[in-house]
Amino acid sequence: MIFEQVATGGCQSYLIGCPDTRAAVLIDPELGQIDRYLGLTAREGLRIRYVIDTHTHADHFSAAREIASATGAPVAAHRLSPAPYVDMRLDHGDMLLVGGLKLKAMHTPGHTRDSLCLVTADRVFTGDTLLIEGTGRTDLPTGDPDALYDSLFNHLLRLDPALAVYPAHDYKGRSGSTIGHEIAANPRLQNRDRAAFIEMMNHLNLSAPTHLTEALRTNMSGGKTVAQLLAEATAATPFMAMTELADRVASGDLGLILLDVRERDAYLAGHVPGARHLPRGQLELRVNSELPDPTARILTCCEFGYISTLAAQTLRTLGFRRAAALDGGMKAWREAGLPLDNGPAA
Repeated sequence: MIFEQVATGGCQSYLIGCPDTRAAVLIDPELGQIDRYLGLTAREGLRIRYVIDTHTHADHFSAAREIASATGAPVAAHRLSPAPYVDMRLDHGDMLLVGGLKLKAMHTPGHTRDSLCLVTADRVFTGDTLLIEGTGRTDLPTGDPDALYDSLFNHLLRLDPALAVYPAHDYKGRSGSTIGHEIAANPRLQNRDRAAFIEMMNHLNLSAPTHLTEALRTNMSGGKTVAQLLAEATAATPFMAMTELADRVASGDLGLILLDVRERDAYLAGHVPGARHLPRGQLELRVNSELPDPTARILTCCEFGYISTLAAQTLRTLGFRRAAALDGGMKAWREAGLPLDNGPAA
């Protein structure tokens, strides 16, 4: 077997391939590693036949859709996956043939209801169901400690103890384990009483993943991440330097419509002199009445420069072809000691 393990922080993804046919599978790809995956496949002369997510991830952004688009490979996941871009929905016991490799799907709900493990001849890819000396948490959406107990003790841990274990996450720099080692040394598996296991899982008091809300939204809906949206808006939007705007304010003639797209309280606390207030959330609703001239030059600003970039792109798609965004935001404006006005929204 051709085997490549790619770590992104604590997230682990795997490229496995058949040495005879060069057919390959990519498991749990992460959005920031797309070029690396494609580089590895090119280096090894592989062709990706399937892209598989072992579950709906809450702590990283899946690259399954992007890899599938780049390679033409179908995305596979358990049939309960909410992701709309899944092409092949697997049931417990389904097998994927990849050249001479065979991957058997084992439905292992508990961490999420769509969790599955992939069993091969000498190893098992456990997603977040079984970690190295740990287990997946059950306190996130669709988690169920009772289901996890069954998945572990009645299915996964009954596999050959010699099977290598490769999870979707490990934050201690470890690359793998075995079923036998986990049975003997995993502290969460030492008490096999169902009630005690459920009680333990219900009181872990773990902190939430950093990108929980956005990752779940993106991975469940197939939508784009905020970073992707911002990158697209940046590529499609011109900017104005803060020094240019400062010179215009000092001259007393802005020569454009300056839109502050923050919320009202932030605007009232201090805004660029001459700025009008139009919150980003109301932009599409009020744009025609507030900005009747589509040929006007418009400059958007916000607190950090991100929302204003998205707002400028929106204006341009609505026909305001001269819309631009301020390079930077009000935080940098204040820190530079540039003038501010306070008071009612213009």
